[in-house]
Amino acid sequence: MTTISKDNKVVTLINVFTVEPENQQRLADMLVEATEKTMKNLSGFVSATIHKSADGLRVANYAQWRSRQDFEAMLKSPEATAHMKPIMEIASSMLICMR
Repeated sequence: MTTISKDNKVVTLINVFTVEPENQQRLADMLVEATEKTMKNLSGFVSATIHKSADGLRVANYAQWRSRQDFEAMLKSPEATAHMKPIMEIASSMLICMR
């Protein structure tokens, strides 16, 4: 479960995907599957929550990683990139990484 706290010592990733409304649920399902099958098994993964916008145009992934190094290792992971390739075929994204 995601916990938001000023005392929480994690790196927070906010990835906002833009998608055609007819693909919003499919994208959300793909992100949940990637989290359940891959991300949660990678070193440093803390949590992820997927949110769908009311207008159908966006899906946000709010994720927490133990450290920036763990987050960067995920970006290079073949398992993670395998999940992201089909996602990026139906959506564009803006990534924000915070401490």
